[in-house]
Amino acid sequence: MQRVLTRALRLTRPWRPLPARSCASAAAARDPEIQVRALEGPDKGADLKEREQMSEAEVGVFVQRLRGLMNEIAAFPAPTIAAMDGYALGGGLELALACDLRVAASSAVMGLIETTRGLLPGAGRRLSGTQAQALGLVNHAVAQNEEGNAAYHRARELAQEILPQAPIAVRLGKVAIDRGMEVDIASGMAIEGMCYAQNIPTQDRLEGMAAFREKRPPRFVGK
Repeated sequence: MQRVLTRALRLTRPWRPLPARSCASAAAARDPEIQVRALEGPDKGADLKEREQMSEAEVGVFVQRLRGLMNEIAAFPAPTIAAMDGYALGGGLELALACDLRVAASSAVMGLIETTRGLLPGAGRRLSGTQAQALGLVNHAVAQNEEGNAAYHRARELAQEILPQAPIAVRLGKVAIDRGMEVDIASGMAIEGMCYAQNIPTQDRLEGMAAFREKRPPRFVGK
């Protein structure tokens, strides 16, 4: 239990931006490891052409770094929300699963289909946003709009609900939930108690109680 508690406390330290990552390939060492852009025409969806040209050693390093990126997103101290308006297949869905909340358009298509390309992990089945919500894979499924960004707008609404909350309490609450899910109930309660103890001396806790007493909105400062 000590290992879990120590790790939980370590995650509450102020987060610092991660350094830029380099490509696994030496020839492309100066380029970003991951580029996000919309693909059109016959390339619409996942683009595996780059992976096909990599050597076995390069693939291993590339996948390891992607896995590290997913872990860093999962460990990010603030709540993260994934919005899926189109396709989220393979790594795209893995990225969404690393987030705390997931919103999908009802028409979105997602699945861990890596095994259909001889890769891991994977289950081989595609799901719509509605099906994913029924299975508990996403938190919200919304009807798609004409602009094709319904999930994005719902995700922004969720973010705006979280934004006014006390930052330290939100961060510690995320630690308590994430780490508490990994252990037995007694250890989970101990983690929650340690997180609560860290929140007691904050200005925001006193401000929240004062605002309640004075019947006014709280003014949290993250201290």
